[in-house]
Amino acid sequence: MKLHVLTLFPEMILQGLAPSIIGRAVEKNILSLEAVNIRDYTLDKHGKVDDYTYGGGAGMLMQAQPVFDAWKAVTGGKRVRTIYLTPQGIPFTQNMAKELAGEEELVFLCGHYEGIDERVLEEVVTDYVSIGDYVLTGGELPAMVMIDAVARLVPGVLGNETSAEDESFHNDLLEYPQYSRPEVWHEKKVPEVLLSGNHAKISKWRLEQSEARTLKFRPDLYEKYREKQHLIKRLSKDKRNNIHMMESLSRGRGEVLYSEGENLIIFDREAATCMMTAENEETARKLSEKLPPETKWVISNQNFVKEVLESLGYGLWGSCSQYLYTAKESLPVRYKEIRSLKTEDVPYVSSRYEHDTEEYIRERIQAGDMYGAFDHGRQIGFVGLHTEGSMGLLYVEEGYRKQGIAESLEAYCVNRCLEKSRTPYGHVMEGNTASEHLQEKLGFYKASRSVYWLSGGKG
Repeated sequence: MKLHVLTLFPEMILQGLAPSIIGRAVEKNILSLEAVNIRDYTLDKHGKVDDYTYGGGAGMLMQAQPVFDAWKAVTGGKRVRTIYLTPQGIPFTQNMAKELAGEEELVFLCGHYEGIDERVLEEVVTDYVSIGDYVLTGGELPAMVMIDAVARLVPGVLGNETSAEDESFHNDLLEYPQYSRPEVWHEKKVPEVLLSGNHAKISKWRLEQSEARTLKFRPDLYEKYREKQHLIKRLSKDKRNNIHMMESLSRGRGEVLYSEGENLIIFDREAATCMMTAENEETARKLSEKLPPETKWVISNQNFVKEVLESLGYGLWGSCSQYLYTAKESLPVRYKEIRSLKTEDVPYVSSRYEHDTEEYIRERIQAGDMYGAFDHGRQIGFVGLHTEGSMGLLYVEEGYRKQGIAESLEAYCVNRCLEKSRTPYGHVMEGNTASEHLQEKLGFYKASRSVYWLSGGKG
């Protein structure tokens, strides 16, 4: 990700972020950070970038010309998402941070004095954002706050793919309390359950603590969480057919855009994927109008929804059988040379899995959601999780097939899901009997309805 900050105080940005995790990510070329001095682009021989406001009033205003020329030098005049830090903007949230983390390039514009000439804002700014209902002397501190929140969600920056999943605001819950050594400090003991070694009990305790803490400190968040849990409970009455929606919600990825009876739209913004059900063709047509314009994929297990979307220009990518693993026990992994994949494994995977782009493969590996099989250090296969949560991306080299390696790869992936309290599930293209037999051998259950993947339409 490339980050550009247009500012009058570039040293403030660079010195503020250089010693942090963000600075280390820049050193590793995971991020690119550039602080551009707007003053370098003024045409005034004295370096002046501000002037009095028309109509009178206190204070000075940053002029349009140096701001525009600095922006143009950074972007080359192409349309790049440009964020103006202002108390008049929409509130910055964790969901916005996740959305911005998906951009390849961002420009942050820092104002000073009484602000910036409105004409240049209209020409270059795409987002007006505020970090709170208060006024600061400039936009540098808000820019650093946003950069820190956004960049840490970029795969590879934290170095631990689970860190961002277990913290505050994930799934609308505040983070549970945590403890370290010593076991007793100031006569206060670490809760016994954390010393038990029982991971199921520890997960249960942490969830209860997160719920209680959220209810106490952020009842507004807790209400959102409670409504989502009620929806998951309702969907669980037909778990085999609804597991893709349940997992999206329980993982904190799914955003409920519409829910009334059987009419439901869940949007995974990062995957640009909507999951949709409807009561009948008429409501399906009305619901289709609510699909966000950035939707690339729609998933539905209702044939009439598929037909409605096809009539609106969506193309059927594939009809799949949905399989899910409901047991809580880990599966045996008989092939032992399996590990998480690293960035250097991208060329191997992308050259053998032609269904997705190299960029997508890189993102999946950097997210920690792909695993590889090796023979004395040489890679011979892989498996992984797609962005929206389904298992897939399974491949084994021809010379190593029928040796149980595919079974071990999938079992390994299942076990990683179970460790994160997820229900493993996957979509198998109808007619792929080899994959269907593998799911049945591993103990997966098959849903009664097909799952349709549709692309195009508004997207």
